[in-house]
Amino acid sequence: MINQVLEILKSFQPISLKEIECVKLMTRTDEKYLCPVHQLNNLLNKAQADFQVLENLGKRLLGYESLYLDTSDHRMYLDHHNGKLNRYKIRIRDYKTTGESFLEIKKKDSHRNTAKTRIPLLTDRNYHTIEMHNFIAANTPYDPTSLEPQLTSSFSRITLVNNELLERVTLDIFPSWRNGQKTISAPNVVIIEVKSAKNSSTQGFGNLLREERILPKRLSKYCIGTALLYPEIKQNRFKAKLLYLKKLNKNLVYGAPVAEPI
Repeated sequence: MINQVLEILKSFQPISLKEIECVKLMTRTDEKYLCPVHQLNNLLNKAQADFQVLENLGKRLLGYESLYLDTSDHRMYLDHHNGKLNRYKIRIRDYKTTGESFLEIKKKDSHRNTAKTRIPLLTDRNYHTIEMHNFIAANTPYDPTSLEPQLTSSFSRITLVNNELLERVTLDIFPSWRNGQKTISAPNVVIIEVKSAKNSSTQGFGNLLREERILPKRLSKYCIGTALLYPEIKQNRFKAKLLYLKKLNKNLVYGAPVAEPI
């Protein structure tokens, strides 16, 4: 499958990191979807005419890893689960292709708008510095000293940008989650996010998804990973998504390690 994906990506016009700067969409609206991996090729073929693909250092399929921070009682996860407005995620995002790392804060407000702020981080992932603590304290209601690593999310990403530079689409394949004890993978699912500038009416990729009968499914990789790795935690709001993941990944076992750790 991966060879077919890489072959299709060769037919896209490339867009560079520099060119994509104007499509960062730090403040944006977004819609998320899940689909089986076997639909990916058809989606990419349909998108070729209207979208460009991000190319970085000669690669169009890029590796990402995120270390999520939360309180010991998973307060950020529970805020999301309980539908609290103005909720946060705090993570260290590693860009495997470039070797860059950032401490990132995402806030979703009561209008479902997402704002992201970030600062560069040294490769040792040391967020217990004065600068990092000040950044967290200035942008969230959380005490930085109360935060601890809860899980790591890994995936490979394709990033598409429409020709008008008003819409950005990420397609994440081979998602997996791990903590200190367990690793859980879901290789047969694609996690899609369509991001548009606030007030944009562009719905190009959304139309392609509807043609493929792929409907929106709100999904947080952090929340799904937490539910999978910590089965004792409250998760009834995510049961439908967890069942869908299990349907596509027959060997996925909740709260148990996979055979081969990442």
